[in-house]
Amino acid sequence: MSWGFDTDPEFQKELDWIDEFVRNEIEPLDMLLDSPYDVTLPERNRLVKPLQKIVRERKLWACHLGPELGGQGYGQLKLALMNEILGRSVFAPTIFGCQAPDSGNAEILAHYGTPEQKKKYLEPLLDNEIVSTFAMTEPQGGADPLILTTRAERDGDHWVINGEKWFASTANFASFFITMVVTDPNVSAYKGMSMFIVPAGTPGLEMVRDVHLAGRKYNNRGHGHGYMRYTNVRVPADHLLGGEGNAFVVAQTRLGGGRIHHAMRTIGEARKAFAMMCERAVSRQLKRGRLADKQLVQAMIADSWIELEQFRLLVLRTAWLIDKHNDYKLVRKDISAVKAAMPKVLHDIVARAIQIHGSLGLTNEMPLVEQLVSSFVIGLADGPTEVHKITLAKELLKMVTPSTELFPAYHLPARRARALAKYGPVDKTAGL
Repeated sequence: MSWGFDTDPEFQKELDWIDEFVRNEIEPLDMLLDSPYDVTLPERNRLVKPLQKIVRERKLWACHLGPELGGQGYGQLKLALMNEILGRSVFAPTIFGCQAPDSGNAEILAHYGTPEQKKKYLEPLLDNEIVSTFAMTEPQGGADPLILTTRAERDGDHWVINGEKWFASTANFASFFITMVVTDPNVSAYKGMSMFIVPAGTPGLEMVRDVHLAGRKYNNRGHGHGYMRYTNVRVPADHLLGGEGNAFVVAQTRLGGGRIHHAMRTIGEARKAFAMMCERAVSRQLKRGRLADKQLVQAMIADSWIELEQFRLLVLRTAWLIDKHNDYKLVRKDISAVKAAMPKVLHDIVARAIQIHGSLGLTNEMPLVEQLVSSFVIGLADGPTEVHKITLAKELLKMVTPSTELFPAYHLPARRARALAKYGPVDKTAGL
């Protein structure tokens, strides 16, 4: 059995390059541009495209995809280590060709798209010439797919979609929407839902409004979340992805790995808050010493480091297990554990950083409040924390054999009886 925590030296060189490139070339863009998703903005393209070209030449573009799609086919462990660095910057995932929701949608199209769909949607998506949306959640049902109501009905060589979708991220910039709908209400939701490509601009597809996160600056170029209405939206039958009734199978293509990438990006975000906390602690002078000399501040820093490193090990172990088994079902509990732990780690570290910064930490001159809002977002995105805790508990309890006796197997009298049966009586006074 081999066990180690070292990164392959050759890949570590790539990580070192990524770290320096993100810090020096990409992070400044976060201060200058509104959104990485507005591919129509000339100033955005003037700054972003040359950096994307450098990443492509370095062969680090879209590493989650296989070589046939221009990626490197990296496993989840390598991708996790990369995303830990990319998580420091809003623009970094876009410059490395792995931004959500496009990365997951690209995987869906790669697996289930027809040659024509790949030509029309996947190729420009991979080139970051367009962006896309994954439209699943609904205003009345949230993220629970079992109570979605948006319907699609077959009409000749088309499907007709009616319903509403909520919080469809990047909808204001999207060229197409991968949309999850009910196609057969008379069977289980697991067999009665399907996934469609809905091109932007299709008659009947309406943006009711573009919803923005509380506290974020609202403007027409900002990264929003669409409240969408589908009214007799007609899409060709060949825009069905993965076959009728297979929406859950299609959705899982994008979720498992995506949650690990998101977790490692969250670690990158938490590291930023932790670094700010530490710098403030050693820099802020009080009447009697520095903030760093106060025991309660030291406790906040110690707790933050411990929680961050514990979570990082959980995520990396889960990524390693995915690579080992190549089956997300076998790592379901581990992925749920990562997703359940993620929002609390970010929230607690950022909250301590705000406290150590005092009033400055609450202002829009610091990124901390926006990071705090992000901690709540990741507690809801890709399934609420509570759902993942339930999944984890169920998976763990499946592995436990119930006792058939009146008293549990670990009851001390029962253990003593088994020990006596194995070894016989023991004279505890012998040799005294």
